Amino acid sequence: MEKKRVVLSRKNSHFAGNARIGRTAAILASIISTCRRHAVDPQLYLTQLIVNLRLLRTSDLPERLPDRWKAAKNVRLTNFA
Repeated sequence: MEKKRVVLSRKNSHFAGNARIGRTAAILASIISTCRRHAVDPQLYLTQLIVNLRLLRTSDLPERLPDRWKAAKNVRLTNFA
């Protein structure tokens, strides 16, 4: 099912209106697909990322990828309990 979703998203991105919108749609689809692959809620992930984005340095961005974000979140929850 995941492969079909990616193909449909890529196909639909060609008709987004212009190249920039299509590229942005493809990036968002990729992020959402990565979240799903790592069992991360895409809405929660993107909300947290956008809220905290202004506080991050460019060098901190790799630590905010969905898989690393999930691992850090699990550590925080484990330490809290």
